Amino acid sequence: MMGKQLSPDHYPMHIVITGGTGFVGRRLVECLLAEESQAHHLTVLTRDVDRADQILGQQPRLAKVAYEPLQSQSWGSVLEEAEAVINLAGEPLAAGRWTPARKTEIQNSRIKGTQVLVEAIRACSSRPQVMISGSAVGYYGPQTTDQALDEQSPPGDDFLAQLSQEWEAAAAPVQDLGMRLALVRTGIVLGPGGGALDQLLGPFQSFVGGPLGSGQQWLSWIHREDLIRLVIFILNHNSCSGPFNGTAPQPVKMQEFCRTLGQVLGRPSWLPVPSFALELLLGEAAQVVLTGQRVLPTRAEQAGFTFEYPDLGPALQQILLT
Repeated sequence: MMGKQLSPDHYPMHIVITGGTGFVGRRLVECLLAEESQAHHLTVLTRDVDRADQILGQQPRLAKVAYEPLQSQSWGSVLEEAEAVINLAGEPLAAGRWTPARKTEIQNSRIKGTQVLVEAIRACSSRPQVMISGSAVGYYGPQTTDQALDEQSPPGDDFLAQLSQEWEAAAAPVQDLGMRLALVRTGIVLGPGGGALDQLLGPFQSFVGGPLGSGQQWLSWIHREDLIRLVIFILNHNSCSGPFNGTAPQPVKMQEFCRTLGQVLGRPSWLPVPSFALELLLGEAAQVVLTGQRVLPTRAEQAGFTFEYPDLGPALQQILLT
């Protein structure tokens, strides 16, 4: 059966969300519920309902349903009532060394978890209209030049690139089910109370902050508020399908990022962390911060999306000083 045919202004929607308790997901839930004029109803699929209650609170238009992301079970029935699915689930990339077991967890949480979600959608007699699924700028692989990358750029071949390609491929079959599919290739997400920025603040607040590695690697970042706005923009525009880079239009090199962070905090940025130290600590996982890409949000801007925080300085000021 084809997906439900809805106009871009069809409200309220019933939206099913995976990863709704994460750093991005919990803010997305908050913003969608704040749209009082739209009165969306949300269902968050979660492995721990009690924890989700603590993070998201109890609200009339918000339901939490227990699910096992790697096993299709009775939770799939909630998809029958949904107009949209937003798939953000995935184990953190930078939480420790990438042992073989850890790599398997990272892969399963994204690839197999998405495959199971797609199979649950396939089993529905009435399917959602749209699926927005996560991906990452790691898709493009580590870059050693200043070349700008957009959604048409070819993929890389390292672990993160292969992970992102397989993650996207796992979501692709929903298109054959008559659904619109959009893939958001997210960069480093900056916001209060979590994410990469929290990990960098400690050294700067202790006056020992500085760039990681050479400092010449590109860092494609995005303010969390802009990422949430982009997801909602894609949700509301039927013309938006395929890959979208979830990055600000002004990427910076690591050295500039740390210098700007120091200026906003009123702290020096003078003590670089050498590459070998990070590699000793994190092993292969160090590539998350030691390599980078200069990624531009070409398709988002072509679609008419505007960024509230296109530049790093004002973005950090809003996060840290307001």
